[in-house]
Amino acid sequence: MQKQFKRYLVTCALPYANGPIHIGHLAGVYIPADIYVRYLRLKKRDVKFICGSDEHGVPITIKALQEKKSPQEIVDYYHEINKKSFKDFGISFDIYSRTTSKIHYQTASEFFKKLYEKGILYEKETDQFYDPELKQFLADRYIIGTCPQCSYEMAYGDQCEKCGSSLNPTDLINPRSALTGAQLQLKKTKHWFLPLDKYQDVVKEWLFNNHKDWKINVFGQCKSWLEQGLQPRAVTRDLNWGIPVPLENAQGKVLYVWFDAPIGYISATKELTDKWELYWKDKETCLVHFIGKDNIVFHCIIFPVMLMAEGTYILPENVPANEFLNLEGDKISTSRNWAVWLNEYLEEFPNKQDVLRYVLTSIMPETKDNDFTWKDFQAKNNNELVAILGNFVHRTLTLLNRYFDGKIPLCPEYSNEELQIFNEIYNIKKEIENNIENFRFREALKEFMNIARLGNKYINDNEPWKTYATNPLKTQTTLAICAELCGIISVLGEPFLPFTSVKLKQILNIHNYEWDDVGKKPIFSSGHVVSKPELLFEKIDDSIIEKQISKLYKNKDAKYLPIKDSIDYETFEKLDIRTATIIDVEKVEGTDKLLKVTIDLGFERRTVVSGVAQSYKPNDLIGKQACVVVNLKPKKIRGIVSHGMILFADVNDKYVLISPLEQIQNGKPIK
Repeated sequence: MQKQFKRYLVTCALPYANGPIHIGHLAGVYIPADIYVRYLRLKKRDVKFICGSDEHGVPITIKALQEKKSPQEIVDYYHEINKKSFKDFGISFDIYSRTTSKIHYQTASEFFKKLYEKGILYEKETDQFYDPELKQFLADRYIIGTCPQCSYEMAYGDQCEKCGSSLNPTDLINPRSALTGAQLQLKKTKHWFLPLDKYQDVVKEWLFNNHKDWKINVFGQCKSWLEQGLQPRAVTRDLNWGIPVPLENAQGKVLYVWFDAPIGYISATKELTDKWELYWKDKETCLVHFIGKDNIVFHCIIFPVMLMAEGTYILPENVPANEFLNLEGDKISTSRNWAVWLNEYLEEFPNKQDVLRYVLTSIMPETKDNDFTWKDFQAKNNNELVAILGNFVHRTLTLLNRYFDGKIPLCPEYSNEELQIFNEIYNIKKEIENNIENFRFREALKEFMNIARLGNKYINDNEPWKTYATNPLKTQTTLAICAELCGIISVLGEPFLPFTSVKLKQILNIHNYEWDDVGKKPIFSSGHVVSKPELLFEKIDDSIIEKQISKLYKNKDAKYLPIKDSIDYETFEKLDIRTATIIDVEKVEGTDKLLKVTIDLGFERRTVVSGVAQSYKPNDLIGKQACVVVNLKPKKIRGIVSHGMILFADVNDKYVLISPLEQIQNGKPIK
């Protein structure tokens, strides 16, 4: 068991208010946090559960531009959708706040000013990338280019997702805008920086001496960052949407969203309670951040440095970040609509919140990426929730009503077999507690389900439907113990299946029985009346699952990229697109995506480098006619001069060659 603190402050990563919540968010962050908090409450711990919408930053402004709305309209819309979805799903936040609130603006501004007045933040002019089409500086995540380490062509300005290297935008080869595709301009701009490098040693000591017991994926990522050496990081941005930098010489500057957002935990706690300082500044408080793996460095290094620099706050005791959840073997993608959205699930599967909670907990990506499939969802519901848990409870209640009119029978003295059952239950309870307190929620769920498995075995072995006629005392004992196990399920199941727990307690007429009572005193006395059985879970048919799978693929195919800004006809006429035949293709050495393609234009032969090697083998393209933009300026790629661009369609991340329907003479213009 972990050290017990006087109080607990549990935070969840603030979801971005530019879209709804999907199952990846739930499995990675919100379900594990809710299990943990519900458990702490059942143990009578003093705990506050904090979350809210993250409502600033470039993605909000981009969404607003795309939908021709104001940023405030965007965040208002998604804040309400997500707040309702969390509530309907049973995520039991004490407060769900937002970073556009007045108290947050005040808190974040005061935090910045304190660091500035202490001389910690410093001003510096730097060169940053500017998108001339959007007429704004871009956040690192909206700059893409070729990774200098592994040559991956879609690396982001802050990190290469292929090789994991930490990057600065200026490290990228051929940096361009991820939003418009425009070639970027380097422009001078002034910002304020947090000197992470000066906290390298103190962060290292704090992590290595006190938190080696953190999850291996979290500790490993932190260790990697520290070994690379921390670098100063800007805490401001050039943007017109966000919290204005509270200095006189900072017009047009706002607080960087990753400086602003974690302070949202503090402002939400302020909003919740006047005693907020007890939860943020008292060493008897345990601060735990639940996040996904993409936020590890911010919560384990950057935010702790902010707190250290301010000087009066406690630091996180644990950051149990999960890995990513994939969907049907593919990475969840909001842009491709490859996701299962929480608000849609709640509409299409009414009263089945606990089914999704159960499935996502059972496949929670605690130490490595995991995969959700609709077939597995169906199997876990039908074969586990229905056939094991629901079946045991229903059989017990049916037999109690059949033989004893719904009254708990008088139980004679327990035999060694019955005593052994209660010893096993007590051990299972301890394992559940140990796993939850050490953030092993999958194991905790397995232990919980062992109670139902134990009950099914016990009722099968003792066959009360047979002994009722020949040995009624045996039947009384069997059903009294099965009823007790059902009651224990209703109590110990609350962190995992809160809706089912409430329903089962109502059926069993359980009141005022606590978590810590399990194993210490019985739930029922003889004569206690239970209600008639109700189905806790129901089977899900193949047709329902096939409908969800069909919808998923249909949505994915129907999701289109937004149309780029209009151009005039004269601009279009500048493009010279012609027919050509591909006469030779070979892979570019040292890359996974690039092909060196030789084309015949009729009047000359050229070499074009195309990033389609993951869609075509070289021999697949030889002899095909293609459409080629021939008046692009030559460009050197991986040491090869590429002169032109072959046209391909992007179909679900696979490139498809655009070819004429019939053979056309090479070099003919396409108009």
